[in-house]
Amino acid sequence: MKTLLILAFLGTILYNLGAGLYYMLVDDASSKRTVQALTRRVALSVILILGVVFAAYTGLIEFHGVHQG
Repeated sequence: MKTLLILAFLGTILYNLGAGLYYMLVDDASSKRTVQALTRRVALSVILILGVVFAAYTGLIEFHGVHQG
């Protein structure tokens, strides 16, 4: 479930990045859609990072390193 939530966030972030690129190429200079899409992308990225940090702090997820055999 945690992995699906993180992947959903990443998918939404990539979608907004693509939308920002599309709007930048298609819209005229007076359109605000590019700025709005990129602002949503940054906000989602910050929320995702804070969510992962909070989940690690509370023990919901655990970080692991490379297997040392």
